[in-house]
Amino acid sequence: MENRTEVTEFLLLGLTSDPGLQLPLFLTFLLIYTINLVGNLGMILLIVLDSRLHTPMYFFLGNLSLVDLCYSSAVTPTFMAGLLIGDKVISYNACAAQMFCFGAFTIVENYLLASMAYDRYAAVCKPLHYTTTMTISVCSFLIIGCYVCGFLSASIITWDTFNLIFCKSNLVHHFFCDVLAVMVLSCSDTHISELVLFYIVSLCIFFSLLIILISYIFIFITILKMHSAGGHRKAISTCASHFSAVSVFYGTLIFVYIQPSSSHSENTDKIASVFYSMVIPMLNPVIYSLRNKEVKTAFLRVLVERIK
Repeated sequence: MENRTEVTEFLLLGLTSDPGLQLPLFLTFLLIYTINLVGNLGMILLIVLDSRLHTPMYFFLGNLSLVDLCYSSAVTPTFMAGLLIGDKVISYNACAAQMFCFGAFTIVENYLLASMAYDRYAAVCKPLHYTTTMTISVCSFLIIGCYVCGFLSASIITWDTFNLIFCKSNLVHHFFCDVLAVMVLSCSDTHISELVLFYIVSLCIFFSLLIILISYIFIFITILKMHSAGGHRKAISTCASHFSAVSVFYGTLIFVYIQPSSSHSENTDKIASVFYSMVIPMLNPVIYSLRNKEVKTAFLRVLVERIK
């Protein structure tokens, strides 16, 4: 590695250089991260403790909470430490590890949302065959596939990025080692690396979006065929939380990674990155708990049992 690079560490410039904003930003992101931890750990714990939530839908939701917790934790603690103590230096290897962990779990979430869309399709369109369609082995296969694809894709992107030669500036104009922010520091030709990133991210996003789109087309057709208002409400409530999470997650990712590099703005990308790296992981448990009566009921049931 020393033969290929003269850079041994990077300096994360963060969101702002204004000293007066460091403490307010720290307190803001501390609150966000605390809600993130409580929400996602609480969701995982609730699903584990309540046997009535041991269903395919909550099996996927538990993994979604785990992934949200992992990829936000890859970024947020380092960022908050930089705000609090002013140490924004990150080593070469730590930067690569952060990029890999964040990328891996983000891509895993991408495939998890697609798997959850298929689960919702099976629940709404084939309710009588749901238990035979979404078996333990099928759910396990889908979950393992999500993690394998996510970690493999992140490995390729991270290896390709850190295989470049870094011999110019080590100033990362970002608050974490995002692949685009690090890649621009290379003094070698990044054209191929940018194409690799573009095609991998595009394949991951559009393959998952295709599955989600097809699933929701069939769900929508099934809802239109329903004659009872109760059936309509139940089907819509079944999919509302997932559809909200999908809209927020993919809208932000496409905005940051799929647009041409010439269209990128550092400040705009930073704001979007804050949203999908810190805010979305906080929002997902809120979305699923507020829109889901089963989660509310399970929480009250577990709470009452623990009080007794």
